Amino acid sequence: MLMEYVLTSAEMKASDQAAIGEYGIGSLVLMERAALQTVSVILDRYGSNIYVGVMAGSGNNGGDGIAIARILQEQGIRAEINMIGDPSKLSPEAAVQLETAKKLNIPVHYGVEHTLYDVIVDAIFGIGITHNVEGKYRKAVEAVNASRAKVVAVDIPSGVNTDDGRIMGCAVKADITVTFAYRKLGLMLYPGASCAGEVVCVPIGIPREVTANKRSGVVTFTDREKDLHFPERSPSGNKGTFGKVLLVAGSRNMGGACLLSALGAYRTGAGMVRIFTAAQNREGLLKKLPEAIVDTYDDDTASPITPEEAAALSGGLEWADVVAIGPGISMSAKAGAILETLLDQCDKPMVVDADALNLLAQNTALLKRFAFGYRTNDSDVIFTPHLGEFSRLMQCPVAEIKKDMIASCKAFARQYDVSLVCKDARTLVSKRGKLTYLNASGNDGMATAGSGDVLTGIIAGLLAQGYSGFEAAVMGTYAHGIAGDIARKKTSAYYIMAQDIIKALGDIEGR
Repeated sequence: MLMEYVLTSAEMKASDQAAIGEYGIGSLVLMERAALQTVSVILDRYGSNIYVGVMAGSGNNGGDGIAIARILQEQGIRAEINMIGDPSKLSPEAAVQLETAKKLNIPVHYGVEHTLYDVIVDAIFGIGITHNVEGKYRKAVEAVNASRAKVVAVDIPSGVNTDDGRIMGCAVKADITVTFAYRKLGLMLYPGASCAGEVVCVPIGIPREVTANKRSGVVTFTDREKDLHFPERSPSGNKGTFGKVLLVAGSRNMGGACLLSALGAYRTGAGMVRIFTAAQNREGLLKKLPEAIVDTYDDDTASPITPEEAAALSGGLEWADVVAIGPGISMSAKAGAILETLLDQCDKPMVVDADALNLLAQNTALLKRFAFGYRTNDSDVIFTPHLGEFSRLMQCPVAEIKKDMIASCKAFARQYDVSLVCKDARTLVSKRGKLTYLNASGNDGMATAGSGDVLTGIIAGLLAQGYSGFEAAVMGTYAHGIAGDIARKKTSAYYIMAQDIIKALGDIEGR
């Protein structure tokens, strides 16, 4: 799978320094390229009949901004510079750029002269910010945000923490962020992502070799046409060729969960789906999904699994290529007995979601079966918790996990032999020995009941067609988000239901 690396502030700085020190690419050359690329984006989006104001800090981000003003003026566009940074603390490169700008008679104001521009270029801080935005800097950020101008951020919106997306007191809210060489974590993690607007990543001449040993191990997909692909289908295949999914889902009051998961698996290409669910769901499932095979158990919540029910579950396991368990099964004693029975017998690739994860969190002996050194087979396992479920698995408060979700996911993946899909506004997929995948597709309209059940089905469907656990987790998460984006374009984020995500799977290109 082709992916882009996502860098931290330290990694990007190290890449810059290596390009300068090891490859002899001067810092002013990099700055000039960054400015040229940003000007190209500005002209492409807003045309040439514009009045541009650059808000410049005293560091190299400010130097980029000053160079942008110069290049715009060279192209006949009215541009001026508002120096927000301390002129006595200019970086050497920024000082050179400012001196050149003055020689070319580009207007330079010290402080925010006004914000009556068509386009404001935010070049105040850049990726190196480590403290809250205060004083004159805060006033400048607030003035930019209060303006009616279009805002283009240089590399990252000023005030956004590069490594975790935190807002450092306040931050510029950009319409476009032109970021250089690589995407930065702060542009992709919330709340920073909400300040970035459209993110355009442009090359500035840093050799790819420079980053070989300077990467956080976080990657993302950014190009649907290039990156999204489902397993190839054989023209001579049959329903068995494309995989058989056993879905253990749905209690007496949660019949919709198994329907949504089953549809997700079918609509992703799985050949057959067999559902093991509460007896109360049988009639509705057969009416709405006659393609499925349905086995049932009596959902009386407190009783153990009967020999007949265990036999039906065993038959499903023997029949299946992959197993998915959890959506809507409840936290009852019966559900716990079904989970334990399945784990005792299952040696197939498996997706574990929702209530199954909550049951594991309550039963450390069962959870321990997934730890490295305790696995009795090498079949792929995928855990798909949302943040609350992940908190219970980790026995750690959500607030603590959110301080560094990437580190938390990596820690879990070091302990357990699973592909972890941690679902949040930005979903992460982590597995020991693999790069961590940060998913950028999807939208807030997908925060709706049943969306996670659909994802479970999608991942199970891909797993059934031969993808490895990690591949199915990554591609399933990406496709699920793209389907949500398609659904939003057709309606709105307010309108989306889980069924709309399933319908939109049919409109995904690149399958």
